[in-house]
Amino acid sequence: MASAVIPDYSDGSGMDGSTGISIGLMVRVPLTDEERERGERLGLALRDARASASRSMVEVAAEAGISVETLRKIETGRIPTPAFFTVMALADAVGLPLDVLRAAAEGGAPDIAEVAEAS
Repeated sequence: MASAVIPDYSDGSGMDGSTGISIGLMVRVPLTDEERERGERLGLALRDARASASRSMVEVAAEAGISVETLRKIETGRIPTPAFFTVMALADAVGLPLDVLRAAAEGGAPDIAEVAEAS
């Protein structure tokens, strides 16, 4: 039975001496309060647009190619920084132009219900 070789990085180099591959930790900087609030506004705008379009979470999530749970987390601000293509797919699914959605996330959008109904 072969035994596993575990590299020793105790010198802090972060390098695997046999391959030269850097092994580093990826650390995400915590979100600021402003970024979290922007995510909450984004979620609220998407939820309002979905309601105005009389679409269920299941319908919108399926059309956008995401799970209902992911949509729920975005709408409630628990995922405050969703991927751009996810936001784009959601905006398409609820009939909301991206520029209006961006303005809503920044806090300066018109009434989302009116915009969604006009689309």
